[in-house]
Amino acid sequence: MTSTGGNETVSTEKTTAEETGVSTAKDARPVRDGEPLLEVENLGKHFPVTAGLLRRQVAAVKAVDGVSFSVRKGETLGLVGESGCGKSTTGRMVMRLLDPSFGKITFEGRDITSMSQGRLRPLRRDLQMIFQDPYSSLNPRKTVGAIVGAPFRLQKIQTEHGVKKAVQEILELVGLNPEHYNRYPHEFSGGQRQRIGIARTLALKPKLIVADEPVSALDVSVQAQVVNLLEDLQDELDLTYVVIAHDLSVVRHISDRVAVMYLGKIVEVADRSDLYERPMHPYTNALLSAVPVPDPSERDDRQRIRLQGDVPSPLDPPPACRFHTRCWKAQDICKQVEPPLVELSPGHEAACHFPENTTVSATDEVAKAAVAPGPGATATDAE
Repeated sequence: MTSTGGNETVSTEKTTAEETGVSTAKDARPVRDGEPLLEVENLGKHFPVTAGLLRRQVAAVKAVDGVSFSVRKGETLGLVGESGCGKSTTGRMVMRLLDPSFGKITFEGRDITSMSQGRLRPLRRDLQMIFQDPYSSLNPRKTVGAIVGAPFRLQKIQTEHGVKKAVQEILELVGLNPEHYNRYPHEFSGGQRQRIGIARTLALKPKLIVADEPVSALDVSVQAQVVNLLEDLQDELDLTYVVIAHDLSVVRHISDRVAVMYLGKIVEVADRSDLYERPMHPYTNALLSAVPVPDPSERDDRQRIRLQGDVPSPLDPPPACRFHTRCWKAQDICKQVEPPLVELSPGHEAACHFPENTTVSATDEVAKAAVAPGPGATATDAE
């Protein structure tokens, strides 16, 4: 990608690594112990659908319908799935940019689910978000200095050498020149604009960053630079990430653990290496089979799984297991009893009655956990 600001150099080694896909995962981080920094329990968001002159609610779009996960300090959780599965909505609820319909969000042991905006304001220093589109997330009428310096003014934070000096130091940290302070967003390339957005996010030294598709709008060569920048910043500043993406290559490169979403539900959670090497849910297998393989000799050895039909509407999701309408392993129980998210191996959870790459005993564990029959099911069905 050609740079308009003259500051965006492309590393051939990093670009090649990014283009080669899932085979270029980063070295594993040490396992983080202790209390989670963020806990999400049964979180959901239903958007009402109204009709008529009185605008009465006639239905609801179940964008997110009961997701649970936790993120420990210093780790990166990748949230992946098809477009429309509820990833971005989940991220915005974690940031409290959207109010949840139900569920609980706990940050550093504090319940922030229904916290007022006034009480949330001090917490905004610790919770920040990187938005997907660097073109629309920056105010075109403001200079870079005003954009990156806005958090200092809004939070009324005084710096030792002034806001301008602090902003210039942050610009250098993300790979931009201090001279860019007085420029406007339209003078930069896409990758540089995303760096400006990252600089604004880092201004107040947050503890948790939700990155909503941070590289999807960028050229492949620039994606590699931004991903490596995020990793370097995490090591240097001890950041915690929730990375939302649909590109499985990017997720494998940057994440420690991965959660897979389908139609508002989490269907599988595991450590990065375990999930990519032994996916248990059929939907995860289908996603991984679609990842491009650069080596032609390996391409013939892999079976491409082509899902039949379209993703069901979140207005009327299928009963019980939401994937059963497209799953090649679906049986009657899948249409009657919702499979719970069960730990089938250490650190590896999946919500499937007939998981793959596992033992028969693991399937029995799912059957034991599915004690609550779904709509139209009986207690016998759940056994």
